[in-house]
Amino acid sequence: MTVAEILAKDHRVLDDLFGMFLASPDRAGALRAIREFDEALRRHTRWEEEELFPAARERKLVAREEESERDRLFRELRLEHVQIRELSGMIVRQLGEGGDVRAARGIAANLARRWEAHTEREEREAIAFLEGGAGR
Repeated sequence: MTVAEILAKDHRVLDDLFGMFLASPDRAGALRAIREFDEALRRHTRWEEEELFPAARERKLVAREEESERDRLFRELRLEHVQIRELSGMIVRQLGEGGDVRAARGIAANLARRWEAHTEREEREAIAFLEGGAGR
């Protein structure tokens, strides 16, 4: 499998896990599903950050003046990972603390929008750098 195929396959697995959360009819089922999604998301983003999207020398999320297009993209993707993980974690905490499913799904709408835009960007822009050597 190519990097693009592996990345897309992993994204679809996460899509399915998130869909299980959205389809859960009760708080207990929703909590189980979002915990599974959250754990898989953290594994996935850790793999991307360690193996696919190398950090700049300082390993910071702040833009550097001399940053290449490739470094900028990878930094922005890592920043999006932070935001997506935070939203997922907020949902886990909301449901784990006895919050209602409706409130958690309100946060989930934001997560869904960010996740979709992020995965499209990775599959379109990042793969061009990783497989095609663009902007190196």
